[in-house]
Parts: sequence; C-alpha cells; structure tokens
Amino acid sequence: MSRDGENGSQPGIRDLEKRIAELERRVDEVARAFSRHRLQQRRSWLRPPLWVFEQYAPRPLEVRPHPSDATAPPGPLPAIAIVTPTLDRRAYLQATIDSVLGQHYPALHYNVQDGGSTDGTQELLRSYDAQLSWHSERDAGQAQAINRALATCDGEIMAYLNSDDLLLPGTLAYVARLFESRPDVDFVYGHRIFIDGMGREIGRAVLPRHDAKAIYWACYIPQETMFWRRRVWTKVGPFDERLHYALDWDFITRAQAAGFKFLRAPRFLACFRVHDQQKVATMYDQGHAEMQEVRRRHLGYEPTHGEVVRKMLPYLGRQFAAHWLYRSGLLKY
Repeated sequence: MSRDGENGSQPGIRDLEKRIAELERRVDEVARAFSRHRLQQRRSWLRPPLWVFEQYAPRPLEVRPHPSDATAPPGPLPAIAIVTPTLDRRAYLQATIDSVLGQHYPALHYNVQDGGSTDGTQELLRSYDAQLSWHSERDAGQAQAINRALATCDGEIMAYLNSDDLLLPGTLAYVARLFESRPDVDFVYGHRIFIDGMGREIGRAVLPRHDAKAIYWACYIPQETMFWRRRVWTKVGPFDERLHYALDWDFITRAQAAGFKFLRAPRFLACFRVHDQQKVATMYDQGHAEMQEVRRRHLGYEPTHGEVVRKMLPYLGRQFAAHWLYRSGLLKY
C-alpha cells in the first residue's frame, strides 16, 4: 500500500517541481529585466539632458514670473513677426495660439499658416477673428508654409512656433528688451521645457553659452525658443523647402557661416511638446539623412556618428554640468 501511495504521489510531486522550476525561471527573468532597467536608467542619467525628453513623472507646468516682465521695454517697441505652420494639429493648436496672444505684446504680427487641415483647424482659426491673420492652402511642407507666412509679415524680429509648442509668459517682452539692449546680437535663444501631450512638464534642458564650432556638428538650439533679426532673413533666408526635418538647423548654420552673432539668453523661453505624432518620432531616417546633408554642406563630408560625438563632447559636457547645477539649485533661472 505504501508503494502504491508513493507511486500515486509521484505525478503530483513532479508537477509541483515543474511549477517551482517555472516560478524560479520567471523570478530570474524579472531580476534580469530589473537589472537591464536599472542599467538603462543609469545610462539615461549620463545622456546629455538636452536630448532626454522624459526626465521625470509628469507634473503641473510651473514657471516663476520674472520681476522684469512687469516693466515695458523703453522707447518704441520693436515689431515681432511670429508664424505658426500647422497641419491637422487642432488638438494642440489652441494652446499654441493662446501662448502667443497671451503675451499681450502690442507690436505683434502673428500669422498661422495652415496646410489644408481636415480636423476643424479652420473653424478654430475663425474663432480668433481679428486677433491674428491666417491662411489655409496646400503646401509642400513645413518650410514652404513658414516661407509663405513670413513673406506677408512685418517685423524687425522674426520667429516661428510649431503648432504643438508653447511660448512661456513674458517671453516676447523679454526678447524685445534683449535685442534692444544688444544691437550687436542677431539671434536669441534660451532654455527649454519639455511637456507631454496634456501640457504637463516632464523635463527641462539648461544650455551653456553658444558654441560657434559645435553648431556645425549637431543642432543644440531649441527652435521654439529662437528669434532673429530681419537682416538675417534678408541675407540668408528663406528656409530650404527641400528639407522637412533639419530646416531650422540648415538656416542656423547658414547664418553662422555668414557671420551673424548668436546669444543664449539666461531664461526659459518656450516649451517643446513631446507626443507620438511629432516629426522627431516619425521621421528618424529622413531626419538623419537631412542632418548629414547639412554637415556635408558646411564640413565638406559626412562624418561618422562617433566623430560627431567626439566633436560635440566639450559642448555636451558643459551642457551636462549646467543642467545638473540647475537641478541641484546651485544655478537659478
């Protein structure tokens, strides 16, 4: 009887052993996955924060007002022309428009250039009536839309803001004061804040001073924070309409090569929205090809990824230091 009992219990024991082995295997998989996650976290921490969008859990966007924002720029205000190219971005466009009109800058020329959206964009634009100008017509891409809009705008200072990004409060008055106080400066750009699709803050990037050599190897200027004088546009514009990803970097490098002066402003100026439909996420291969084309124009050849990294290391090291000094509270903006 005992032998029968033992024989009868063997299948149950074998099944239990299999379950224990399977459990051990799953625990081992979880442990390895956790180790990989921790390694990726450490590597992410070491990556240049300029290109790490999601740095922490989403939080409400909070920007401290600057005392200088309450002071109007002295003398006549320089006219600022801003254009927003858009195509089927109704979900984000209203927030973009409100961030521009909410500046309450009296010498603003704001034009929204729609590429023929079918998502209710025109109805939204009509609701703004005379607060801005807008046109809706098919185009060959973002660069052509920007060129068309800027051709109709008056303004000593120029910029474009994509239809998913935001200007931070006080930016236009601050930029106007800076250009007025620095007649030698042709470009102004600043620090950026990363936001998610719901407008919540997920990261920040603090930039060191402008590096005229590094800009030919990689574009580190946050486009949504960038403003330039009309004299730049007159000499090196318009944007290259063959480009759909690196159009701003191409414009920047052409201006740099022409001798125009850049200034990194010590202030957060705008927000870059991170979402699944943006070009950064959907046009990687084309973007890489266009960036190599820009490098070929100014360097005379297409460098390897390793060479680009080596040439950018001094700038990226300064950016890394500036970012973490800010995060630690030792550097304030």
